[in-house]
Amino acid sequence: MSNEKQYPMTNEGKLKLEAELESLKTVKRPEVVERIKVARSFGDLSENSEYDSAKEEQGFVEGRISAIEHMLRNAVIITEDGTSNAVALGKTVTFDELIKGKRANFEESYIIVGSAEADPVEGKISNDSPIAKALMGRQVDDVVKLVTPGGEMEVVILEIK
Repeated sequence: MSNEKQYPMTNEGKLKLEAELESLKTVKRPEVVERIKVARSFGDLSENSEYDSAKEEQGFVEGRISAIEHMLRNAVIITEDGTSNAVALGKTVTFDELIKGKRANFEESYIIVGSAEADPVEGKISNDSPIAKALMGRQVDDVVKLVTPGGEMEVVILEIK
């Protein structure tokens, strides 16, 4: 078995990556190649900012294609395990901060996903994040100490689904 890093992800996350890869290969890559061709026609490449910009974008696009292909090759699809009541990959956990032992009534919910599809804006946090690591394996009513960029906080788990 390979020692390469595995990328846990939901089936939805895998489909999003496949769609991004397809778009990069069929739309973005040809656009960048065309930009390079046009920039070359301007003549002297040593002082051609359009050419430099297009080459830089090409490097980004090719790097992203390579990264996505690697993630998809090493993807491990998270399957729903409805039998466990503990926080785990693929589950949504809702918690509330405790201030001096009392609920702050500021509930937060996150889906625990693999790093390849983490998006905190969408409420998806990586299983590698400090918050997810602290919550993994815990159950409803457990009090958990979380380390965040803003400092430590204590939370109580309200729901796992």
